[in-house]
Amino acid sequence: MGSNMAEAHPVGFQWVMEAKARGAKVIHIDPRFTRTSALADQHVTLRAGTDIAFLGGVINYVLTHDLHFREYVQSYTNATFLLSERYRDTEDLDGLFSGYDPLTASYDSSSWAYESVAAPERPGRRDKEQAASSRHGAGGPTVEGHAGEIAADLAMEHPRSVLQVLKRHFCRYTPEAVERICGVPRDLFLDVCRAWTANSGREHTTALVYSVGWTQHSVGAQYIRAGSIVQLLLGNIGRPGGGIYALRGHASIQGSTDIPTLFNLLPGYLPMPDTSHESLAAYLESISGRNQKGFWGNADAYTVSLLKEYFGEAATAENDYCFDHLPRINGDHGTYRTAMDMVDGKVFGYFLLGQNPAVGSAHGRLQRLGMANLDWLVVRDLTMIESATFWQDAPEIETGEIVPERCRTEVFFFPAASHVEKSGTFTQTQRMLQWRDQAVAPAGDQRSELWFFHQLALRLKARLAASTDPRDRPVQDLAWDYAADGDEPSSADVLRHINGIDLNTGRTVSGYTDLRADGSTSCGCWIYSGVYADEVNQARRRTPRSECGPYDAEWGWTWPMNRRVLYNRASADPQGRPWSARKALVWWDEERGEWTGDDIPDFERTKPPDYRPPEGASGPEALRGDDPFIMMSDGKAWLFAPAGLADGPLPTHYEPHESPMRNVLYGQQASPVRKVYGRPDNPSNPAPPEAHSDVFPYVFTAARLTEHHTAGGMSRQLPYLSELQPELFVEVAPELAAERGLRHLDWAHVITSRTAVDARVVVTDRMAPLLLDGRVVHQVWMPYHWGSVGLTTGDVVNDLLGVVVDPNVFIQESKVLTCDVRPGRRPRGPDLLAYVADYRHRAGITPRTGTRVVTAGDTDRPEHTEPCEWPEDPS
Repeated sequence: MGSNMAEAHPVGFQWVMEAKARGAKVIHIDPRFTRTSALADQHVTLRAGTDIAFLGGVINYVLTHDLHFREYVQSYTNATFLLSERYRDTEDLDGLFSGYDPLTASYDSSSWAYESVAAPERPGRRDKEQAASSRHGAGGPTVEGHAGEIAADLAMEHPRSVLQVLKRHFCRYTPEAVERICGVPRDLFLDVCRAWTANSGREHTTALVYSVGWTQHSVGAQYIRAGSIVQLLLGNIGRPGGGIYALRGHASIQGSTDIPTLFNLLPGYLPMPDTSHESLAAYLESISGRNQKGFWGNADAYTVSLLKEYFGEAATAENDYCFDHLPRINGDHGTYRTAMDMVDGKVFGYFLLGQNPAVGSAHGRLQRLGMANLDWLVVRDLTMIESATFWQDAPEIETGEIVPERCRTEVFFFPAASHVEKSGTFTQTQRMLQWRDQAVAPAGDQRSELWFFHQLALRLKARLAASTDPRDRPVQDLAWDYAADGDEPSSADVLRHINGIDLNTGRTVSGYTDLRADGSTSCGCWIYSGVYADEVNQARRRTPRSECGPYDAEWGWTWPMNRRVLYNRASADPQGRPWSARKALVWWDEERGEWTGDDIPDFERTKPPDYRPPEGASGPEALRGDDPFIMMSDGKAWLFAPAGLADGPLPTHYEPHESPMRNVLYGQQASPVRKVYGRPDNPSNPAPPEAHSDVFPYVFTAARLTEHHTAGGMSRQLPYLSELQPELFVEVAPELAAERGLRHLDWAHVITSRTAVDARVVVTDRMAPLLLDGRVVHQVWMPYHWGSVGLTTGDVVNDLLGVVVDPNVFIQESKVLTCDVRPGRRPRGPDLLAYVADYRHRAGITPRTGTRVVTAGDTDRPEHTEPCEWPEDPS
């Protein structure tokens, strides 16, 4: 669904084609007809940004026709649990949930709790500012005090049972509503529903695949929640052939969140401490809570082991294992807030590794103006990318906004080694760590990231060794003791430290269950614990599938504990028997008294299905023998999220931040808690009920091409790839081409309130007009790989985007916005600024446009919608 898998993930698409050859039906749901669509059995065109309406329609179809896998849902999800009497749904509040504060555009989620859980009122502004929702990681949010029984109705008929609340919430997501909102004809939508449900249940499973584009919406986390609800209702989680596949590209994107590049996480999805955590005990209580079920209850062992890996012998029980050496979150430290702080002169230095924000991030102008206001910028890359050369070739040079002679930023470019020039692991979308050996030595001054940061740490430690300044103590205490292969640090030894070491024996631990909270173990990332079990690099195993069975698991190593299917206890019924013989994966062996099967059981091996915890139990001991979701604080999968989300306990259709349509389901137009940065340098196109949205009448979406890779630094330098895709282009429907006077392969420009970009016109049926609520709406599509450097160059498509983000994870809405398309080249230099200013004037845009998030019940126009002067841009 919404995954251009053949185009953006062609290696993974091999398995889809193998499944199709065996009789699987492939349905592709995407705004554009792509290479994936051409190979699918069925393609469904929908409007960008309306996936929750579509999925909500599927949920409604499942529940209305009683097609859910009842035994699975009843036993393994929270469908039976009763909600608080204080809870009010979007059905009651015209698109809002209970607990909304219009002054801070945030929710107090206490009314979403279970009936038997005492949830204190808690304003949500702080959590929203810190993206606290994404810090629950593998464990899910804590729900205080429910290791015991939660009030429930096993028949799932009580009006406050989660299943009945779900039915009521999605009742208006009818096939007719899906057609009005998404543009998917009713009969085509019902075909998808019938196929999905017919291929699910006791004897069948369906897989849901999405690409990272699903996350790039102001409600991106709720897209994935909606897909999860469908898969749980149909019994497709924890079972072979089911699941949800988040396609994350080849460059270890999964690994960069496991061992995180995110500001609010520590390795293994442990939350970064914030200013409320005055001690290690306070931190641990906030993340594991009291009386929680599941393995997240052992967060003390994971955290102390991490601190021992960081600080070694300096970390002792007496000093809280150097917990105070960790930084504290005190607000929004996300990528886009940081870029704005750069523009505002609050950031002085910046490291760029493996990214090219001048091309690859939303609102490229904002990124470049921010980088132009630093003291220093370190860029490590394979080639001299746009983020290293912006000071001399950015579009802002032409407009006069950046003057090379006066640009204050000193850029340090360090040539980087490529993946074939260094050894280490990739962690791919299946959570599999695969070791790669170095193939060739790096040329010239190229060096690996490992070498760079190893040298940086050694030099900083040497520089600060004699310091008496307390702020230098964390660097002085770092246990930087990795083995080296000559000049290069040993990547295998780093992986060994990540695995974890028993400090009493000096040998690697076998898995995260060996970690201790008493300081006797160290571990760099608890979910990776086991990758170096028995002092063997498990990620380097390479037994091909022709020499082993599908679950022999001897190729690479998959976290956690080399399990290939997460939550696979759910592949058996509550009594421990496979739901069906053909879908058997793990099961309870009564004679041997253990769980066994084709995969490593994702459950305590000797805990029988009829186990019931003793009074007062917590952590893993509190998990019943039929609680398969062992990381969740109640042991169940959540159809309804009683805690942990910033934007509601259930997915809800809101219009994108920029949309040509009024929300036909609710008075609330867009997500009421989306994070909007209202600044003169970050304008928003108007959307209903704001006036003048017709100035930008078309829906815009962007994606990747197979021939180019992300921001182009790895592909626009190569002659054969540049020849295959030599120029930036925009795809438009024949009807739109006629409406705007566009000719195939001629020039056109696309314009938003941020800028305009040039592109060649491709007139194609791949972009079909949509009939939405009685009107025709056009969508346009562009790839985003071009910039000013390389063998093929072009305008930066991401310059068209503004910055508005999902409040849970601070990921930008870059897959849907509004635009205009005009024939001919765009204006150049200062004329471009005047051209964009005229569009802003006609659209009545001010810094407040789009920032007024509460529209429920609005009948009058919000303020600031009449044409007015655009204030001088201070940047």
